[in-house]
Amino acid sequence: MTEPGLPPPQGLYHPRHEHDACGFGFVADIQGRRSHAIVRDALAVLLNLEHRGAVGAEKNTGDGAGLLLQTPHAFLEKAAGQAGVRLPGPARYAAGMVFLPQAAESRDACLRAFERVLGEEGLPLLGWRDVPVDGASLGSTARAAQPVIRQVFLGRPEALEDELAFERRLYAARRLAEKAISRSTIPQRSHFYVPSLSARTIVYKGMLNASQLTQFYPDLADPALESAIAMVHSRFSTNTFPSWSRAHPYRYISHNGEINTLRGNINWMHARQSMVRSPLFGDDLKKILTVIDLEGSDSAMFDNVLELLHLGGRTLAHALMMMVPEPYGRHESMSAEKKAFYEYHSCLMEPWDGPASIAFTDGVRIGATLDRNGLRPSRYYVTKDGLVVLASEVGVLDVPADRGLAKGRLQPGRMFLVDTSERRIGSDDDLKSRLAAEKPYALWLSQGLVALEDLPPPPRVHEPDHETVLRRQEVFGYTAEDVRIIVNPMATDGTEPIGSMGTD
Repeated sequence: MTEPGLPPPQGLYHPRHEHDACGFGFVADIQGRRSHAIVRDALAVLLNLEHRGAVGAEKNTGDGAGLLLQTPHAFLEKAAGQAGVRLPGPARYAAGMVFLPQAAESRDACLRAFERVLGEEGLPLLGWRDVPVDGASLGSTARAAQPVIRQVFLGRPEALEDELAFERRLYAARRLAEKAISRSTIPQRSHFYVPSLSARTIVYKGMLNASQLTQFYPDLADPALESAIAMVHSRFSTNTFPSWSRAHPYRYISHNGEINTLRGNINWMHARQSMVRSPLFGDDLKKILTVIDLEGSDSAMFDNVLELLHLGGRTLAHALMMMVPEPYGRHESMSAEKKAFYEYHSCLMEPWDGPASIAFTDGVRIGATLDRNGLRPSRYYVTKDGLVVLASEVGVLDVPADRGLAKGRLQPGRMFLVDTSERRIGSDDDLKSRLAAEKPYALWLSQGLVALEDLPPPPRVHEPDHETVLRRQEVFGYTAEDVRIIVNPMATDGTEPIGSMGTD
């Protein structure tokens, strides 16, 4: 099923090779004070990152731009009321952005399938709102793939008193709806996509240039749209294609770079899915697998895994330490507790390696982490009145010099976190030391990890005679030179063979 705006696999192109190299940034108030000024500042950051995005042959068809912010209750209460939807108090409902097919028949079929899943999952449907859009600035390519965009409002069941329990139910419903619609025969079913469905955050994004985002979504100019956290992204899809759904931010991250180990990461996630268990998800976990949406880009797949790890009970910082670990094996100054943390989690998850700078948020905390090689920069500054700005480069927001308090660069393998609930910036050392000390990882390793040299000797294997080995070598193309120069040194000394001219 080919996503709108993307060609089918052909020649050297395949959708699974989708990568991007982009610009991202976020603005946050350390004290958690919501305001429209935070949104305006974030949009200014986005405009200053426009050169980090890309356009197609038409200068008004962009690779993607978007904004993630905290659920703006005052704005949504007003906007939903105008659509005839009455919302309960903050955190008692979820708001979702939904992309739908342009064709009325397909759109109605997707809506019916979505609402059926919501009913089966016990999520009360409060109503829908048509999101106002202005596509006058869009190029013909972006307009041809443009979805119908609506907001859905869902009540929080009384039984789900825990906020994360509500998020898990929303996640399960979204995954079930995505699976049901993708397996259906609905025409244009690939146009169905849910950028966000949460009680904590909402995403406005599309196949846009940075300068088109506010014009396309008039909502973003409303003074009632307030947030203490706002993340933006301008996409450059490198050697691949733009689309509405592949614009950033995703539900938890925006990403500057690419994941080079993606195929291995996907294979390992698939291989381990049969062993996945969670007391928090219970039987719902079996319904929502598979974890990774193979139609997504590398960033989308990273977001898929991060979402499961977080909703499965880990903090975002914990999950990111699993997915993007520091180099710890020969780190002489790293504490034993932190090394044990990384070694333990290396048994559960392979590193998602690549030049990557990743911003992340759960709607309360927002931060960024950098790959171990530090090949994608992240720079930040903090003001005296509690504003934090972090982006993939400097100069994204004009801040008077006398307002500045601190500035710096995110170091390779390090993490930067703003916690609006605790009203502070957590240092990398403090954050990771606290997480490493939460569980007895060193004890678990000593009790459960088995070294290869400690295994019992293997049973004796019947070795074929010389003539049989020689015949097999000839059948599989080995030459006497291969055996002498390559195989023998490896077998006798355990050393890398020295060769050239196509055998290196």
